[in-house]
Amino acid sequence: MLRTIVRILGFVLAGLLVTGTAAYLLGVRVVMDGGGTPHFARVESEAAHAERLQRHREAQRAAAAATPAQAVPAPVSQPPAGHAAAPEAAPSARQSLPAAPTARSAPAVPPSVAPYWTDFRGPLRDGAYTERPILTNWPSAGLKPLWKQPAGGGYASFVIANGRAFSIEQRGGDEVAVAYDVATGRELWTSAWKAAFHELMGGDGPRATPTWADGRVFVLGATGEFRCLEDATGTLVWRTNILADAGAANLQWGMAASPLIVDSTVVVLPGGANGHSIVAYDWRTGKVAWSALNDQQAYASPMLVTIAGVRQILVFAATRLMGVTPDRGQVLWEYPWKTQYDVNASQPLRIGDSRIFVSTGYGTGAAVIELTVADGRWSVREVWRNRRMKNQFTSSLLLDGFIYGLDESILACLDAATGELRWKGGRYGYGQVLLAGGHLIVLTEDGDLALVRASPDRHQELARFPVLSGKTWNHPAMADGRLLLRNLAEMAAFDLRVQTAGAR
Repeated sequence: MLRTIVRILGFVLAGLLVTGTAAYLLGVRVVMDGGGTPHFARVESEAAHAERLQRHREAQRAAAAATPAQAVPAPVSQPPAGHAAAPEAAPSARQSLPAAPTARSAPAVPPSVAPYWTDFRGPLRDGAYTERPILTNWPSAGLKPLWKQPAGGGYASFVIANGRAFSIEQRGGDEVAVAYDVATGRELWTSAWKAAFHELMGGDGPRATPTWADGRVFVLGATGEFRCLEDATGTLVWRTNILADAGAANLQWGMAASPLIVDSTVVVLPGGANGHSIVAYDWRTGKVAWSALNDQQAYASPMLVTIAGVRQILVFAATRLMGVTPDRGQVLWEYPWKTQYDVNASQPLRIGDSRIFVSTGYGTGAAVIELTVADGRWSVREVWRNRRMKNQFTSSLLLDGFIYGLDESILACLDAATGELRWKGGRYGYGQVLLAGGHLIVLTEDGDLALVRASPDRHQELARFPVLSGKTWNHPAMADGRLLLRNLAEMAAFDLRVQTAGAR
């Protein structure tokens, strides 16, 4: 009897081994979703994806070379709000010699509009697109993309200026800053350096979305490499490593906070001790302008806001939300916020002149605080707090006094004044949400694109269709009515511009 049981177990184990080996050879792997739940999925090998990406770009360059070059007008140069242009500085010791960028081709023809989506999640970093009306009567079969093509790895989004979309990708052992023509998807230039971040649960590759300002792109890699590049060519202006400068260890899930332009500086969050938690570099030269505080940082990006009439930088660190002065990083006020694993990854949301909404996952929930200042002294009052909105690594949106966002993986709507849950519905996984034209554009964790009416009355999904394959945590970006999407392996663009009468 025992011998029979052993024999059966042997057959079962052998079958499992054969099945597992076959599945592995076919690319089936165990992957984690945003909630940490493992599941099986077919994953293209790194080598196969790199080869497919290289073949695509070579064909793209060959096609571009066969097309007659067009005259290129001068690009539109407009610093973002809060940026004060400084005179051109002389080269410093920190500045690197210009590197010869690769994958060169003619720059994109700039549009007639000024740069708009130049920061992570838009000009105010609040996920709201307000530049122009958009198409909201999507066909039931889904929208046809302007273009779709393979992309390198990582979780960064795009910033867009002068007809170019900028991102950062993992390609083999290199982190690669890259510029694309928004209209065609054609790769215009790349600038690469040796760096690779690997993490079993979250995944590999760079996380931080670049920032554009006045003809330059500021790119931060997952291991702290920080570069300033010319937007038209990718030529290196200066470089440093923010972790090395601050004497800081990397975070468990890598550097993820997007650089922030503040006046003549670019602010980053290395999280170093001894006054190096927040560091501002002169954006022209790369020299350190100031540094401050000792907080361990988290994964949210700094935001330049005005609260109670006072201009300041919002910083969501590992254990507190705070407002700091834009010239020295001095703390004006703080609100303790402790979460499991020190994962504060969502963006705070400003409500009116004096209130801020904050939310995180892992069972923590959300709160609204009210800030007042009298004789230079700040007071923080908690208006409400509950667990009805848990933004894990997505961020909420505000429209007409109501907050919309993903409560873990389900879309929800809260009353911003009271925290009352108005509705909850629709499973979108741990995706991302963008507000445009009175609607929520939802990019799901599985790569679907959905359109939901932004109304406090009920959840109303108007359209949903597949766009990208594989895990999709990257935030959508939009400028001049064109929606850009990407994930670990693919990227696509959709034209949502409303055609006016007589337009062709």
